[in-house]
Amino acid sequence: MAGGAREVLTLQLGHFAGFVGAHWWNQQDAALYRPTDAKEPPGELCPDVLYRTGRTLHGQETYTPRLILMDLKGSLSSLKQEGGLYRDKHLDAAIAWQGKLTTHKEELYPKNPYLQDFLSAEGVLNSDGIWRVKSIPNGKEGSIRVWSDFLRVHLHPRSICMIQKYNHDGEAGRLEAFGQGESILKEPRYLEELEDRLHFYVEECDYLQGFQILCDLHNGFSGVGAKATELLKDEYSGRGIITWGLLPGPYSLREPQKDIYRLLNTAFGLVHLSAHSSLVCPLSLGGSLGLRPEPPVHFPHLRYDATLPFHCSAILATALDTVTVPYRLRSSPVSMVHLADMLNFSGKKVVTAGATIPFPLVPNQSLPDTLVQLGGATPWTPLSACGDPSGIRCFAQSVVLRGLDKACHTSQLTPGTPLPSPLHACTTGEEVLAQYLQQQQPSVRSSSHLLLTPCKVVPPYPYLFSSSLSQQGLLLDGPPTGAAVESIPVLGALCSSSSLNKTLGDLAKELTKLNLRRWASFLDAGVEQDDLEEVLQELCSLAQCYQGGDSLMG
Repeated sequence: MAGGAREVLTLQLGHFAGFVGAHWWNQQDAALYRPTDAKEPPGELCPDVLYRTGRTLHGQETYTPRLILMDLKGSLSSLKQEGGLYRDKHLDAAIAWQGKLTTHKEELYPKNPYLQDFLSAEGVLNSDGIWRVKSIPNGKEGSIRVWSDFLRVHLHPRSICMIQKYNHDGEAGRLEAFGQGESILKEPRYLEELEDRLHFYVEECDYLQGFQILCDLHNGFSGVGAKATELLKDEYSGRGIITWGLLPGPYSLREPQKDIYRLLNTAFGLVHLSAHSSLVCPLSLGGSLGLRPEPPVHFPHLRYDATLPFHCSAILATALDTVTVPYRLRSSPVSMVHLADMLNFSGKKVVTAGATIPFPLVPNQSLPDTLVQLGGATPWTPLSACGDPSGIRCFAQSVVLRGLDKACHTSQLTPGTPLPSPLHACTTGEEVLAQYLQQQQPSVRSSSHLLLTPCKVVPPYPYLFSSSLSQQGLLLDGPPTGAAVESIPVLGALCSSSSLNKTLGDLAKELTKLNLRRWASFLDAGVEQDDLEEVLQELCSLAQCYQGGDSLMG
């Protein structure tokens, strides 16, 4: 692999994971195309960590995500399962397989009529010389029902693995319960298909550092994720396994069975995923993991619709694109294993995430100025459905700030001017950020990274931004310019946090109140009463790891 990249294999398990993944890969793809006069030095992030080079049967070079994606029948819309790069699927398969080939042809789903314009090659040549696709028209975003409607990246034929026994649409044949998901990877058909794809990608890696898993937590894919992480831990011992447990936006109490199943799947998922992963992080714009709905989280400069997966997944993908920076750096990367070790000491396998999207910098203002203005409050919006972060104890944290011009990293005060704060005395941006974090949470095990590279938010990223932002996502100190926001600075954090004591404890309390006889269908899906008791015990044990009195060395 070029440049000695420490490769990561991504697994996307579930439909909301597909939404987050589609935005994630679109953002990676946008970052690959750079204007020739780019001011920031090229290549702070190494795309080879996530992408693989290849060649089609016709000799065309390809650069595709190192990705295995599992979803249900009907979730691809008009996207072909084998992707669009390798035209002759039979010939491609015949190279790897010498046995008999059987083709099952399924009726193609029609393209989304609202997105015809968007999905065409039609676009605009921007002032920076980069061809941009059109944004999705206002009012049409609600028509996006599947992630394949807006994925702009070509996938390798080995990427998409469809689970044909369950349906994406309709009321019948749904993958609703943890036990159903577990049983999928107990079937030789699906287990062998996953193992075959894993071996294909892993064997071509020079230095595989590990696996990042985007997994639906609220439905039966939590069970798929549990079995997948168990398989990875057994077969690839010593590699990092970082799992992102994804939950869509807020929900209503109008469908009791779905709400109870969501609670059960989340609890079973967190316990089993944490047992087999190096690190697990729930990600959601909702305010709570429990049965009582809480309002969605608020970002001062974003206008999003919490009922649209297209919007929620874009925000979560942007946070992911930032907090995963340490193990994707070209220079001095932190491996997945080391990142997990820093955060998960003393059994703390579950972490929380937070992000400031965008980071609120005013042109001509310095980073020390902005951080002083933020004051003592937690500087990021919580993204793990653990409630209000104020007053919580942080045991360890990994923080990334990206997208700020180097000129504003340190104070620009005239020599001799009284310094407003100790941060204004720092001589580098890295020192400013590290000292700020030390002030916020003294004696916390902390790692921080400062990057010039911003997050790309060009179409098909939804237009969520207030008119008070510039094209580079900075806060305007004058009237709106009308220019579309194309990139943004972002502050992202992963924290081992005492908020998990209450969150995981409350989840266990809610489970104990359930009358499972009313929800026998969950047990019918392959989970025993004893399994539930075990999950309750494990949740309580996990919760105790995060009691506020814990010392850093404990």
